[in-house]
Amino acid sequence: MKILGVILARAGSVGLPGKHLLNLAGRPVVAHSIGHACEAELLTHRVISTDCPTCGRLARSQGIEHVDRPAHLAHGEASVQDVLLHAMDELESRGGDRFDAVVTIYGNVPLRPAGLIDRAVRMWMETACDSVRSFCPVGKWHPQWMSRLDQAGRVEGSTGGVHRRQDLEPLYLHDGGVVVSGRAAMEMGRADRGNPHAFFGVDRRGVKTEMGEVVEVDHLRDLLLAEAILGEQRARRGAA
Repeated sequence: MKILGVILARAGSVGLPGKHLLNLAGRPVVAHSIGHACEAELLTHRVISTDCPTCGRLARSQGIEHVDRPAHLAHGEASVQDVLLHAMDELESRGGDRFDAVVTIYGNVPLRPAGLIDRAVRMWMETACDSVRSFCPVGKWHPQWMSRLDQAGRVEGSTGGVHRRQDLEPLYLHDGGVVVSGRAAMEMGRADRGNPHAFFGVDRRGVKTEMGEVVEVDHLRDLLLAEAILGEQRARRGAA
């Protein structure tokens, strides 16, 4: 099996400018994702897709190949699907390997539970599904507890009679920790560029994470949360 891990690290960001290179526990945010890619045992190839020279140098220093992202794929409207296809095609044109699956590793996700990437790849291998994503519980942000406010501030919607969080139907949110797309699903994406999620395919599976195990840095509060969690982890290791 040839499994390509693609680290996505676009230079531009509206919510948190330069987020991939911000300092987090003494390392740039993207360096944590690079480390996760290097630790994943089931990845046979690794590449970073970026228009940021510094991100490219960081990846190359860890032995990861670098694909320069063209301008038409380096803006906020570009789809992940198109970026993945570009990276896959570029790597295949270089070495001749034909990849069986592509694994999306977002460069602004510095926190993932150990082994998450391999767990998702293994599920894809064992089930022969089209794609596998990581999902965390929505917790108190459950849609059954959400409401709308009209222009006068009146609340529209109700809790549906559910008052305890434990009684809510378990629902999960894709947390950005990992996406595995099989070759067939990637080709579905190539054939249906108008659907940005076509690369998930038809048979879509999920692996579960716990709340807070995956942190995606899009705002300053996310960076502070990641710093706090990493600090707590260091304190626990020191105590042990």
